[in-house]
Amino acid sequence: MQGMSAAARWTLIASVIAGVSYVATWVLHLSPGIETVWKGAGVALLAVHAALRAKSLDGWLLTAVMAFGAGGDVLLETHGLTVGAVSFLLGHLVATFLYLRHYRQGSVAPLVIAPVVVWASRLLSSGNNGVVAYSAFLAVMAATALMSRFPLKTVGLGALMFVVSDLLIFARSGPIPDTLVTGLAVWGLYYCGQLLICIGVARELEQPRPA
Repeated sequence: MQGMSAAARWTLIASVIAGVSYVATWVLHLSPGIETVWKGAGVALLAVHAALRAKSLDGWLLTAVMAFGAGGDVLLETHGLTVGAVSFLLGHLVATFLYLRHYRQGSVAPLVIAPVVVWASRLLSSGNNGVVAYSAFLAVMAATALMSRFPLKTVGLGALMFVVSDLLIFARSGPIPDTLVTGLAVWGLYYCGQLLICIGVARELEQPRPA
């Protein structure tokens, strides 16, 4: 967090607290409104954190990615799976654009994960066309993250964690039972993935570009 403004630092800390503590709502029997706000707070605070660090178009693209993610978290609870998925899909489109703006020359091998993710999504969702279509955008997002100059240990890993989280969601309606362990895996992979993406991209954007 060195070199980060106090506001950016505290929004990041608040995001981690909100994201980690959200699972407590599963046993606290709170009102649906409070649970929804709590769920959206983790990634919404990442959007604020990204905005506080934004100094260019790329920084605002990162902010939009996090904002669409937070919107998806909330809309899943208030308007259902389809509307929530649209918000996440828009986030994947913006993220793909951001990653392609920072394409690492000669890096094409990660594209092989795209058909694998789509195939896995089809298998786990029993061929649900909506899920398969969404997974194509998810897969391209992850592939372009791995093809970008952003660090693999943060942004690349975060994108892959997002993919695994979504695959587990698809699997919960089929071969994998919807248990507490599965729920913890889905949320943990998703939130930590978003956190790694936000931190990794923001930090890299603050570094001087090579001539």
